[in-house]
Amino acid sequence: MKILMFGRGVIATEYGWALEKAGNTVEFYVRPGRAAQYGHSVNLEILDGRVTSKGTLIKEKWPITMREDLQEDHDYDLIILSVNHNQFDEAAAFLSSRISKTTLLIFNNLWVDPQTAASQLPKDQVVWGFPGGGGGFDAATLKGGFMKTIYMGTVIGSVRTTRYLSVRNLFREAGFSISEQKDFRSWLWLHFVLNAGLAAQALQVGGYSKLMSSSFHLKHSFLLMREMLPLLKAKGARLQPGVVLLLNLPAGMLGFIMQKFLGRASLPRLIMEQLAASGHASYALTSLYPRDVLADARKLGVPLPRLTALEAVFK
Repeated sequence: MKILMFGRGVIATEYGWALEKAGNTVEFYVRPGRAAQYGHSVNLEILDGRVTSKGTLIKEKWPITMREDLQEDHDYDLIILSVNHNQFDEAAAFLSSRISKTTLLIFNNLWVDPQTAASQLPKDQVVWGFPGGGGGFDAATLKGGFMKTIYMGTVIGSVRTTRYLSVRNLFREAGFSISEQKDFRSWLWLHFVLNAGLAAQALQVGGYSKLMSSSFHLKHSFLLMREMLPLLKAKGARLQPGVVLLLNLPAGMLGFIMQKFLGRASLPRLIMEQLAASGHASYALTSLYPRDVLADARKLGVPLPRLTALEAVFK
């Protein structure tokens, strides 16, 4: 398959590498002038979680192909779009006149209704997914990793089309497992509030490393997440009973379990630490999650006293 990664960010680079190693042709679209800035290779120090849960260390200088223009008559089979949620509108507007007949995998989080966010794009060409990786660039080296699982699903009004199945098979053939969600909109919104709870508490205590090392701090993240469940309901999310039950378990117990799960040798923790060390967990990016959640809560009249009390750290 001929694949275009939109941008040369962390997720695009990690999954582009994995897909190329699986026998696909991978290229990157970058803004004019960026190809010379980036250079034609990427230094990788990433943990590949497809074989072992702790990840296999990959250290490689990977040559890549970049292009700075994208005309409608291109011949890509798949475009993969993975950007910060606040950058999505700009990216979607750019692609709307350049997507041609290509399948587009939207591979990132959103806090607005996905169908509304993607309204500029041809509905029958869009496939929804979410990565299980991260990290950041340390100078010219990408440090981070990805887990075996990626997430896919359908949103209201979409079905598992031939395009969906083709993307699913692409990742399976590259060694990934797929966790499929029947209501991907609700899943994305739940993931967003989980991020918001972690982000707000990380800003409060001085960073993700301190947060992950303390069951007490993680407990307060879970209290924040639990508080946000009525907001998800007000937005129209349909949460699975098991999720609601889990988040209503004693927060101290959840914090203890999470702290053990995020032990120093765990792949998720190593990915988050690389994210923080690279500056990709900057105040500007981290504060977006709780700030957007609180803004929606006020708009919908849903009280979030715990998050409101922390507003000074992300305002």
